[in-house]
Amino acid sequence: MQVVMIRHAPAEEREAFASTGQPDELRPLSKKGIAKMRHAIQGLQTIVPRIETIVTSPLKRAQETAELLLQVYSYTHYEQLPALAPLSSGQTVLKYLQDYAQTSHTIALIGHEPDLGQLATWWLTGHSGPWLPLKKGGICLVEFPNEVQAGQATLSWLLTPKQLRGLAT
Repeated sequence: MQVVMIRHAPAEEREAFASTGQPDELRPLSKKGIAKMRHAIQGLQTIVPRIETIVTSPLKRAQETAELLLQVYSYTHYEQLPALAPLSSGQTVLKYLQDYAQTSHTIALIGHEPDLGQLATWWLTGHSGPWLPLKKGGICLVEFPNEVQAGQATLSWLLTPKQLRGLAT
């Protein structure tokens, strides 16, 4: 199973959005973030031509990032997973992957930092601790060659948004 871990694209500034009185969960992507992510997704498509399932955090900025992926990966199953919200359960995300291990070859998880980086670190090493950081719009590919268990994954690659945009044709 391949897991494409995607940190949401750049969102509107936290402080400016807070002045609207709306909760941070509703903070959308910035126009510049949308443009950069569209370009990065073009690069992603050159190295990951197919994604069977896109799973996102329920926060608006992650959902909007998922919508950008769905414009390119059109025949893809899409769903929200509350466990991808900040400060949620990594064990729940692992259980979700275990349930889909036989039915989905490549799955994309869209979420937030430091949670995604901590998940990747746990899946790679079996331990928590300092994490593998993802920039906004950054993507890494983690593979579970056999069973989906913490400490059993391998890191195939980790790319910054700029590197992804450089892959776009």
